[in-house]
Amino acid sequence: MGKTIRVGMLGLGTVGTGVYKVLTQNADSITSRVGASISVEKIVVNNINKERNIKIAPGVMTNKVEEVLDNPDIDIVVEVMGGIEPAQTYILKALRGGKHVVTANKDLIAEHGKELFDAEKEHHTDLFFEASVAGGIPIIRPLKQCLAANKVSGVMGIINGTTNFILTKMTKEGRDFNDVLSEAQQLGYAEADPTSDIEGLDAARKTAILASVAFNTRVTYQDVYVEGITKVGAMDIKYANELGYTVKLLGIAKDQEGQVEVRVHPVFIPNAHPLAAVNDAFNAIFVTGDAVGETMFYGPGAGELPTASAVVADVIEVARNIQSNVTGRIGCTCYEEKEIKPIGDITSKYYLRLIVKDEPGVLASIASVLGNQKVSIATVIQKRNVEALAEVVLITHKVKEQNLQDALSIIKGMSITKDIANVIRVEGEDE
Repeated sequence: MGKTIRVGMLGLGTVGTGVYKVLTQNADSITSRVGASISVEKIVVNNINKERNIKIAPGVMTNKVEEVLDNPDIDIVVEVMGGIEPAQTYILKALRGGKHVVTANKDLIAEHGKELFDAEKEHHTDLFFEASVAGGIPIIRPLKQCLAANKVSGVMGIINGTTNFILTKMTKEGRDFNDVLSEAQQLGYAEADPTSDIEGLDAARKTAILASVAFNTRVTYQDVYVEGITKVGAMDIKYANELGYTVKLLGIAKDQEGQVEVRVHPVFIPNAHPLAAVNDAFNAIFVTGDAVGETMFYGPGAGELPTASAVVADVIEVARNIQSNVTGRIGCTCYEEKEIKPIGDITSKYYLRLIVKDEPGVLASIASVLGNQKVSIATVIQKRNVEALAEVVLITHKVKEQNLQDALSIIKGMSITKDIANVIRVEGEDE
């Protein structure tokens, strides 16, 4: 075991610190598994003199990226900076220079994956990105390798810990969204600017990556239909509970007859579904394959060491490839070109909460409009007075989204309608 495989890191934030800890603390076992030692030669940071809660050997930290990208002794570049630029420029330069790359950068993979994978293929290098989705939960490699015998028809998951924490608190404690968001920020589960999480943008990037890998076709962040959780109120969660559902923000990807639908939004999911029991900041991904059936991957979706676990596992895999003098064994799998299904063409059941005038014939009028647009009502569960108005809650049978939206446009313009308080899709059950 005389050979040393040398690593250069770009970034030493939360994840980067975790990567350095895991590589150094578990060095002996990693060496045994790889058949060579792995040494962190250089770490690129903005401020070398910044106080850190980790001891780094003298001379390892630098503020010059050239000491990694132009260093012929560096075999693997670990990118844990985040963001699109300059990360994209650095990764492309590394790949084109014959270096292998491990990244945790979901933004970059979801938006510019094709350019990176083209460079990987052209220059016979490896680009691994397990940590870009669901932190420490293995999901990219299982989809590419362990489930490779399957035609995967669906991937559905809780892939944002912040929103899951908020919805869990709202469900268990009956609190409003803004109140729980404030607590999540105080506890460090939500950023000072939580937009990416609560508006579903973070989950959309991860869903694009999962769909690309699962369905062997290029899906980008821009392809994903997105709704956040800001409209979910305590009353919606109360009604979900009465109906036997739990409210979750899900990333949903389906492959149906060569058309791919990719969307992120709140859902009512049956309490009996495995995803309904995933609480707090945990993540879980539910995969359906034609051979394996239904499987679920569960665990911590973020954090210093869980995410570092996935990054270092990729480093070990690249190091083994270097030892075996092979590359591209599980490279880009987007060899098909499937159409993205417009959101108006999907079918789903729906929960509707309407505020209307409290007078005879209102429900019949609403039912008539829905029926004319081929929307069938499955359940009317509640009617209560709200400041001299009535709240009507409906669950529909499965219907085409566009038909429902057309019906809601008509209902919204009716004199009997005060407000369409919320519309939430129902997932995870068959009619």
